[in-house]
Amino acid sequence: MGSTIFSKIINKEIPADIVYESNDILAFRDINPQAPVHILIIPKIEIPKISDVNSAEHGIIISKMIDVANELAIKENISDDGFRLVFNCGKNGGQEVYHLHLHLLGGRQMKWPPG
Repeated sequence: MGSTIFSKIINKEIPADIVYESNDILAFRDINPQAPVHILIIPKIEIPKISDVNSAEHGIIISKMIDVANELAIKENISDDGFRLVFNCGKNGGQEVYHLHLHLLGGRQMKWPPG
């Protein structure tokens, strides 16, 4: 596996506030939250960005990530009022870590456009 910060979190080389873990998925609180609830959901396999998703296996992982997001939204009490799920892709899309990750954001009114 690569050497992104997320790979190091998966390998427990650096600490994180982990809120969910399975064989395939890891979720932890963002260290620079943009909402009262800001959780990053990542696959344990290395996929650099959403545009690199290209197989049935990847599709299953994306589905699992969304399932985890829904489960965590309930656990964090943001499912009734609403939440936002975001994949950033590439430099112009705002991606900073090139390990696929899904942002779960909630606990406040989200604005549009996100800017």
